[in-house]
Amino acid sequence: MKELSRIALAIEPSATMAIDSMFKQMKADGLDVIGFGAGEPDFPTPDYIKEVGIQAIQNNDTKYTPSVGTVALRKAICQRLKEDCGVEYTPAEVAVSNGAKPCVYVALRALVNPGDEVILPAPYWVSYIELIRMVGGVPVVVEATEAEHFKITPEKLSAAITPKTKCMILNNPSNPTGMMYSRKELEEIAKVCVEKDIYVISDEIYYRLAYDSEEFVSFAALGEDVKARTLLVNGVSKSYAMTGWRIGYVAAPAAISKVIGNYLGHCTGSPSSISQAAAAEALSASQETVEKMREAFEERRNYMVERMNQIEGVSCIKPEGAFYVMMNISKIFGKELFGHVIKDADDFGNMFLKYGKVAVVPGTSFGAPEFIRWSYATSMENIKAGLDRLECFLSGKEV
Repeated sequence: MKELSRIALAIEPSATMAIDSMFKQMKADGLDVIGFGAGEPDFPTPDYIKEVGIQAIQNNDTKYTPSVGTVALRKAICQRLKEDCGVEYTPAEVAVSNGAKPCVYVALRALVNPGDEVILPAPYWVSYIELIRMVGGVPVVVEATEAEHFKITPEKLSAAITPKTKCMILNNPSNPTGMMYSRKELEEIAKVCVEKDIYVISDEIYYRLAYDSEEFVSFAALGEDVKARTLLVNGVSKSYAMTGWRIGYVAAPAAISKVIGNYLGHCTGSPSSISQAAAAEALSASQETVEKMREAFEERRNYMVERMNQIEGVSCIKPEGAFYVMMNISKIFGKELFGHVIKDADDFGNMFLKYGKVAVVPGTSFGAPEFIRWSYATSMENIKAGLDRLECFLSGKEV
């Protein structure tokens, strides 16, 4: 038989999905395991949003919609972006798809020719590097260190740009680090992008989850020259606890949005009409539930960071957004636990799951091999128990 696609065969499985699947299987097998791997809120979708989805079914709102999404949803997106981010788009400049991940993919599809370089600051979300490869692009990974608060500098960005550079992916606030760029930091990055004439895919899916009264700044809001080069990706998954509803969107200049719409028309068609109705309600109704979730995440973050930094051998810096903490485990490398020497983050993750009964995500797949990602999108009870188990594990006690 003929070989399969070399592009497809080169794609690595998602580490976060693999960890989450393993965790769920262990739970199903009756093991007392705690999961900190999945990047989804533990809150239910608010009732008022669910009711609109149910009503859409009862009203037989179950047909195809335009491939880029309903006009009602795209209008709601435009209004929310204007109110929250101070950036104006028309419905014709917005395309809706089945979650933010496909939106990153189609944004890359609209921009990247085979061989084009895409700058990817590290640590990066695990799927970015594979999505770049899937469209024939060449990832150019630029490390942002813990000392730099995991944020790329304009100097590093400028040094990475070549004649082959087409765009950069910027995730703000960041998965996996939780770090958020200030207005000044974004302005400096934007200046380089405009001068070098590169596009920016700005993934802002966590924009409503910012802490300590810090200001979130949308990249597209930095000026018309910047907006003309920005493909803004967002969605309802994180802010409204709607991960399973699968609604994301990309806002971009009309010429780019038209290309994205053409691609979606042949690739996925329209997202679920039911989910679109619910998403329009989420975006246009009161945002009170979003703030309540944000406050709960902030409380959990504060506890996790303080407690983690009290445990010998590990440390972390305080994230400013999203719901992740990057735990530095470099001091543990070379240490023997349970008869095995921990050589890297993968070793740590596997052993912590086996002996500590805690599922976390090794930073290897994020371009951060000295770190472990914890999600605090889980109950305070689980967070306390998980950190108790971390202390036991590091002292050589099996759970």
